Amino acid sequence: MTAILLLSVLGGALIGLSAVLLMAFHGRIVGISGILAGVLPPVSADWGWRAAFLVGAIAAPALLLMLGGPAVGFESPVPTSWIVIGGLLVGIGTYLGSGCTSGHGVCGIARLSPRSLLATATFMAAAVLTVYVIRHLVFPS
Repeated sequence: MTAILLLSVLGGALIGLSAVLLMAFHGRIVGISGILAGVLPPVSADWGWRAAFLVGAIAAPALLLMLGGPAVGFESPVPTSWIVIGGLLVGIGTYLGSGCTSGHGVCGIARLSPRSLLATATFMAAAVLTVYVIRHLVFPS
């Protein structure tokens, strides 16, 4: 198994473990948008664990790289401005969809939430459509 594949499997297992532990100890769902919303003004009463979770999510990959872990390359045929606009649209969609892919896809499906099943199916369909449009219609090879 390559190092990247091994790290991906380990990362997925840690995401699942964090979701289980957060639900078990705090009764909360691991959804990054909800966690982030609790540390932005007005801050929620339980901002401490939220801030720790976000710091860990940012610091862990940086620590891995500093310890000599493999860097994952990123290339995109799409201009940077489109990536920024896409990120803003995802943020708007996350707000309108009452959650993000981590909350709906990892935790919601695990709880068999009908809303999360529909949201995840919608995310996936939109992703497939977006890749098709970008790769075959906007920037054909």
